Parts: sequence; C-alpha cells; structure tokens
Amino acid sequence: MATGLEQLAAALNTRHAGAQAESVLANAIQCDFAGQIALMSSFGAESAVLLHMVAAIDKATPIIFLDTGKLFGETRRYRDQLVALLGLTGARTITPDAQELAAADPSGVLWSKSTDACCDVRKVKPLDRALLPFKAWITGRKAYQGGERAALPLFEADERRIKLNPLSGWSRAQLGAYFERHNLPRHPLEADGYLSIGCLPCTSRVEAGEDARAGRWRGNAKTECGIHLARRSAS
Repeated sequence: MATGLEQLAAALNTRHAGAQAESVLANAIQCDFAGQIALMSSFGAESAVLLHMVAAIDKATPIIFLDTGKLFGETRRYRDQLVALLGLTGARTITPDAQELAAADPSGVLWSKSTDACCDVRKVKPLDRALLPFKAWITGRKAYQGGERAALPLFEADERRIKLNPLSGWSRAQLGAYFERHNLPRHPLEADGYLSIGCLPCTSRVEAGEDARAGRWRGNAKTECGIHLARRSAS
C-alpha cells in the first residue's frame, strides 16, 4: 500500500505532467513547500542551469553545497563564481562531522578501500542532517544519465520528504541550449574532459563516445554516491 508521501508524489506528478521546469520549480518554492524546500547542488557540470532557474524565482532559496573535503579546487571556485553571479543569498556549505570523519577515515584514504563507506561519512550523513528542517528538496538529476536515473520521475517520495527532479526529462542538448541562451559559465573542468564531476579521487575524464557519468568511480560497479538511494534517519 502506498504511503501518504508516495500518494503526494503521485498527485504532484499528475498535476505537473507536461509542465515546464521553471513552472514546477516556482510552484514548489513559492506555494506547495514555501519556506520548507532546499536545493542540493554539487556546483558541478550542468549545475548552473537549475541554480539560474531557482535564482530567478527566489534568490534566498536555501542552496545546500556539500563540501566533502575531497573536491576539486575548481569546483569550490565555480561555486563562488555562481553564487556571486546569480546572487544566491541562501547558499550554504555543509561538511562532514569532524568526529565521525576522524573515526571512519583518520588517514583520509578511505575512498581507496571502500568508496561506499567514504561516501557515507562524507556525503550521506552530512546531507541527512542538513535536510532535517525541510519537507522537500530539489536535485539536478536527469533520466538521460542512465543507471538508477533512467526512469526518474518529476516528484518522488524520499522516506520523510518529497524529492523534486525538475530536469528529469531534459536532454544534454536542452541543457547546452540553456547555457548558451542565458550566457552561463561552464564548470572549468568540462573543457578538460570531465563531464560529471564529484570528488577528485573518484572522478576521471570521459573519453569520446563514453557515457557522461563514465568517469565516476571508474572500474567500480558503483554508479551513485548514496544520497539518492534509500534515505535513512539522521543520527
């Protein structure tokens, strides 16, 4: 039997079927979840599209940036550039808990032993805590990215809250056109072959003809860091 949250997600999908991403976002931010929704952004490749849309609706919308301590310096600088360019007054940076990190990854190389454990302490747990005040959150995932995302709905139930994926049906061509139309800067690493950008140790360049996310956890069956898999209660 569907839960109340699953029923709400289904109703929202029905109500917004065929609607433009900007319209769906505006309704979620200003009406359905006013004051109770945040955008989680990696400030990676393609992130500027959703950030630009949100800025046009409400520049004070909470923007959660998760700094794992293993990011590219280019990503941090790109974050600063976009926050200033778009006037994102609600942008905030969260980091892993120092005590949890010291216990789980004292030498800083947990990623080389267990990518899942590393993502858990550096991404999943910090985001769980950051999302506690909110009833909904926005992601930049797209169905074209494949894997777990291939059948991505617009709205989905995420245990205790609604997750909104406004760009779920967008193609790379549509995203590229949006960048050009609004003269948005690209992540500096894209020009060097990084088409999906996460933590430095687990991100590599994508070769011609490869999937855009082929450079994430290369050589590993892992395709998601864990923040978009089944949620659990924060401790």
